[in-house]
Amino acid sequence: MKKIIGIMLLVLGFGINASAQAKKASVTVAISTPTVQCEMCKDRIEKWMARETGVTKTVVDYKRKTTKVTYLTDRTNVENIKTAIANIGYDADDVTANEESYQKLPKCCKKPADGGGMKKN
Repeated sequence: MKKIIGIMLLVLGFGINASAQAKKASVTVAISTPTVQCEMCKDRIEKWMARETGVTKTVVDYKRKTTKVTYLTDRTNVENIKTAIANIGYDADDVTANEESYQKLPKCCKKPADGGGMKKN
């Protein structure tokens, strides 16, 4: 009888733990990234954001100049995400790119006003 009660408590404990982990809220936000120019920009942002705490998914659309980020609300927030994108060297909504990081970007990833962007055929 004691074994059965022990097993039931153990199973109940695992069930409560699993449901508590499943309740972590994730949110997807669309951030305007107007300085994203090419596939290289896309790869750079997606790889960098994969290392950010709380970010579970990042999809950059350089043609529409938007970045969709899915993140866990108990680990980060949208302002931290915008700052992370700015620290890579790209504008993110109202957060301007970090100047030092921007200067390190390849020429194709810089703004057309600065002599960058993709060459027109």
